[in-house]
Amino acid sequence: MFYFYGFDWTYVVMILPAIIFSMWASSRVNGTYKRYSTQYAKSGITAEEACRRILDENGCSNVQVIKTAGHLTDHYDPRTNVIRLSDSVYGSTSTAAIGVACHEAGHAIQYAQNYGPIKFRAAIVTATNIGSQLSIPLVLIGLLFSSTSLAYLGVALFGLCVVFQLVTLPTEYNASSRAIYALEHSTILDSEEVEGSKKVLNAAALTYVAALSVSVMQLLRLLMVVGSRSSRD
Repeated sequence: MFYFYGFDWTYVVMILPAIIFSMWASSRVNGTYKRYSTQYAKSGITAEEACRRILDENGCSNVQVIKTAGHLTDHYDPRTNVIRLSDSVYGSTSTAAIGVACHEAGHAIQYAQNYGPIKFRAAIVTATNIGSQLSIPLVLIGLLFSSTSLAYLGVALFGLCVVFQLVTLPTEYNASSRAIYALEHSTILDSEEVEGSKKVLNAAALTYVAALSVSVMQLLRLLMVVGSRSSRD
């Protein structure tokens, strides 16, 4: 039903467009970051200093901000209560770097204020990691041995990964909103510079939309394949 002379049309129709969208989103965030990495804050404040100020103003003075290796490897680690800013961000005074750093501060503030979606995401991360490793093998084994229940178990585990990415979306947008709000109500950047940070964060958010779209299309494809096989058994 889904194959024509050994060619899987569902991949072309469902997965390939989502992958192309994902590639475009990744290219857009890199291009936007590069563009605003040359727009420097007139205040001369670094990304690390901006991040530190926003944390302190929101009651998160216990959160550490340190430098880590890599490019755009910035993240907040709730286990150690540490924000790690990449080499290209930490000491930079660009609006791009400041936006990224303040976004990570937004995540720390989410945890401090018990923001629901990020707490839920943290609660399912272990199960999601296990599911991401087992889902496709279980589907393939189920199809190979005509075990519909095993194949559907694999689909369900993959569905958990989709749920994780679905919860990630509002979490990321909320962290960016917190960052932009803090920048708009401070003297860190002027209004034109805030727009630069906002464009970088909006472009970055699209990568999460793209990742979700790939996963949703893959989930629907798996449901179609397993459902088609079960109807023939």
